[in-house]
Amino acid sequence: MESQTLAVFISLWEKGSENIPAGSTLAKAKELAPDAAIFAYGNFITVAINFILLALVVFMLVKTINRMRKTEAETPAEPVAPTTTEQLLSEIRDELKKK
Repeated sequence: MESQTLAVFISLWEKGSENIPAGSTLAKAKELAPDAAIFAYGNFITVAINFILLALVVFMLVKTINRMRKTEAETPAEPVAPTTTEQLLSEIRDELKKK
C-alpha cells in the first residue's frame, strides 16, 4: 500500500528530464528517468504537515494535563482534626478563661 503523499516534484537538470511527461507521478518519473535529479517537494510538504499536526496534539495534551494538575493544587485540603492532646489543652484553656 502506498503512503498518502503529494506526488509533486521538480526535475532539477535537463539530463533525463525530457523523458518525463507532464503530470506523471513521482514513481513513474523515477522509473522513466533514473539518472535525472528530482526534487520531491510534495513529500516535504506532507512531512511538514504531519509534524505540525503531531506537535499540536502533543501541545494540547500537555496543556490539558497542566490544567488538571493546577486545579488539583488549588483545591484546599480538608483541615486536619485536632489531636487528643490539642483537644485537652483547648478544654483546659476554656476552663481557665471561665474562671
